[in-house]
Amino acid sequence: MFNAEVKEKVDEIVIRHNCNKKELINIIQEIQKLYRYLPEDVLKYIAFKLDISDAKIYGVATFYENFSLEPKGKYIIKICDGTACHVRKSIPILNAIRKELHLNDKKNTTDDFLFTVETVSCLGACGLAPVITINDQVYPKVTPQFVVELINDIKKEAI
Repeated sequence: MFNAEVKEKVDEIVIRHNCNKKELINIIQEIQKLYRYLPEDVLKYIAFKLDISDAKIYGVATFYENFSLEPKGKYIIKICDGTACHVRKSIPILNAIRKELHLNDKKNTTDDFLFTVETVSCLGACGLAPVITINDQVYPKVTPQFVVELINDIKKEAI
């Protein structure tokens, strides 16, 4: 994956942050926004550019839950399974999404990298339970039928 084009983009980001080690989190946030995950070769290159160890950069990348070392889909669906959502039947919603996208508890990203499905402990919208987000847009009081329709609408738009 690491080629001249990738190197140029990473260099731009690192330079925009003045090659400052203290900007590591901001730099890798931008990298993740660009690629939807943190590619290993890019992390190693950033470590080299900032003169920090690979262990340091991996420590930061794995400490924060929002960072991912695995490729994610264009649309990230987060299903809340906190107490309020769980009681209001979030698991059937999760199962409907997984069935529609041919995913399971071990495989959470579609082969075409269009969707990634994640469960989260809380989305902070308990009064709207059960709740999902798709790329941070909140969908309140969802049902299994609604999420299947929503996924199909997104698929149609993505074509």
